[in-house]
This record gives sequence, C-alpha cells and structure tokens, in this order.
Amino acid sequence: MPSILVKNIGTLCGINEKFGGLKKGGEMARVDQLNQAFLLCENGQIIAYGGMDGCPDRADNVVDAANGHVLPGWCDSHTHLVFAASREEEFVYRLKGMSYAEIAEKGGGILNSATKLQAMDEDLLYEQSAQRLEKVISMGTAAIEIKSGYGLTLDSELKMLRVIRRLKENYAVGIKATFLGAHAIPTAYKENRQGYIEHIIRDMLPIIAGEGLADYMDVFCDKGFYTIEETDLLLKTAAGFGLKPKIHANELANSGGVQIGIKNNAISVDHLEEIGNDEIEALRQSRTIPTVLPSCSYFLGIPYAPARKMIDAGLGIAIASDYNPGTSPSGNLSLLMSLACTQMKLLPEEAFNGLTHNGACAMEWQQQYGSIGLGKTASFIITHKIPSLAFIPYSFGENLIKQVVIKGRKVS
Repeated sequence: MPSILVKNIGTLCGINEKFGGLKKGGEMARVDQLNQAFLLCENGQIIAYGGMDGCPDRADNVVDAANGHVLPGWCDSHTHLVFAASREEEFVYRLKGMSYAEIAEKGGGILNSATKLQAMDEDLLYEQSAQRLEKVISMGTAAIEIKSGYGLTLDSELKMLRVIRRLKENYAVGIKATFLGAHAIPTAYKENRQGYIEHIIRDMLPIIAGEGLADYMDVFCDKGFYTIEETDLLLKTAAGFGLKPKIHANELANSGGVQIGIKNNAISVDHLEEIGNDEIEALRQSRTIPTVLPSCSYFLGIPYAPARKMIDAGLGIAIASDYNPGTSPSGNLSLLMSLACTQMKLLPEEAFNGLTHNGACAMEWQQQYGSIGLGKTASFIITHKIPSLAFIPYSFGENLIKQVVIKGRKVS
C-alpha cells in the first residue's frame, strides 16, 4: 500500500500513545495536540508524526494540509444505518403533536421500518445502505457500529446482518455489527411476546452466532418495549453464544435498564435521557460506558441525557449519532459535536473526546481508532484552515472537512 505524508498541519489533534481506557471526568477536557506538524502513514497505519522541522523528504503521496487541523476520524458507536426507507411522515405527525408512543400505536416507529425492510430485496437494501455509509465516511466517520433490529423475523434479521457483513467486506471503514432482534415485539407476536423471545433464543441466536454475523447483542430495555427480566434473559443467553452485551436504556423512562446492563457487564448503555443519581453512581462503580445520543433528543424534542452532570461526577461518556430513519436521521458527527456543546453544555474538548477516543472504547477499538498514535489506523480528517478545535462546534452550519483519509487512502 502506498505511503502518505500529510505536511503543513496547523494543529495535529487527539494524540494518544498510551492506548489507554476510557477518558473520564476531567480527562475528557484534555486533548493533546501538536502545532506545525506532519503525519506519515504506511500500509494503512501511522508510522511517524512530529514537528515540521523533522518532516520527511518524500512519500508516495504527499498532501499539503495548508495549516488545517488533522483529527482522528469520528467513531460512531450507535447507529441503525441499514434500513429500507425514510419516515418523514412521522416527523410531520410529531409536528402536529403526536408522541413517539402514539405514532408507534398507529403502526409507525420500529414496526413501520420493519414492514418496509421485510419487503425489500437484499441487494437493494445493500445498495441503499452503502450510499449512506459512503456519506458518513465523507463526513469523517472512520469507525461505526451498525445494528440490525428492523427485521423482527429470522429471515429479515439475517438479511440485515448479511448486508452489514457485505459492507465490512467492501469498505475500509471499521464496522462492528450488533444483533438487535429485541428492538420491538413484532405484530405477529403482539399477543405472545414470550413466544417471540423464545424465537430469538431458539432460532435466531444459534444461526447468527454460528455464521459469525454479529459482535454484540442489544436489547431495547425501556417502557413499552422489553422489561428488565426479559432483557436479563436475552443478554445472558446471547453471552453464552459469544455475543457481548450492549443495551438501549432509559430513553423513555427510568426503566432499570442501566442497572441490568451493568449487571450483565454491558460494553455500553446507550440513550440515558431518563437517569438519576442512582444510575450515575452505579455507572461510576462499573466498567460499562454511558453513551449519549444528542441528535435523538434534538429531533424528538425530548430531554437530553445529563452528560454535563455525568462528567462532573467523574464518568466518561461516548457520544454517538443513533443514525436511524425515525428518531435521528443524520450521521453528521461534526453537527453532533455542536449539539453536545450547545445543548449538553460540554466543552469542545469533551465533545471531541466523546466522538473519537471514547467512541472507539464503546466499540472496543481504542487500540486502532479514535486518536493519533504510532501503529494506529491511518484514518483521519483534514480540515480547512480553522483557528481552533472549538471552531468546529461553533461554526455548526459549515462543512469544514477538506479531506478524509481511511486506512491510508484518500476518500474522494
């Protein structure tokens, strides 16, 4: 693979040679950086960086950053990028005053997406999903988690996970796959929810694990969806198949989802719009990563997760897009950085770490993605010339990305 040299970098941001764990509390406000720098990559990895006074003479490809910033690529640890169709009609329903729960009762929400996905050919689903993936890569995403969960039948859940596998095979961006068959109770099992749970356990998990289609198992543990007892059973069963737990928790109510996630050693508990001091303390005593999704709160008009309070209590947080057709139809993480600052009152450095290093931690990829370090994956963003890192969330309406590099190759 050709080498690539980026020279005349105004500021090289997010340097981390320690390969450490989650950044927590006050550490989240620290971003190590180097001014007037170069970055040298070979075979898809970072092999050198430093001040311009030590810049190498040559490389196969030379990129002049022209005093722009260079940042590690965004790490989006919670998405539903594979779906069949948009749901802008539900957006209009909400504008007319309907709640998320009322829309779901009308056959909207997750069940709406499931109906559309079940009817879609796998090749077309792949083509549409690939277009979305290319778009988020062009906006700087270097590593991404993608969930199933709009299938809700054995065939359609497998279809989604096989689409995710094809994306892994055909794109250089890092992709983790999550099985979310427990996203909702499908219409066919409306009067037999235990039957659907048994279907997941008996029929879905053995095939998914057997074909190596997923890294994680997720459950939507919340009011109107899965109970803590059902979640506990599903996560424990999935762990027996080698699928590590993640969990949708406390979006709609203080459901006990945080505690059941911690009990099952979940990698992350995501959403957290409805949590209190007990949940924050429980997270402080655990290794589970709290992941907040500010664009979901923005789009639905619901409370934001108390990210400021969590960081001040000593927690580290990841920030993710929740990219999906119903509640967060955007994978723009530069915009998400701004929302985290303006709506959650995070400092730019805290938001940056939540979207890079800590996002990588929530996918167990901090050794490869989310920061600049020797031997790390050469996936990064080159911005136009900007005065500071804070200019990214400040100038929320502008596209400040000049070039994206994924595994040492420029993305057109």
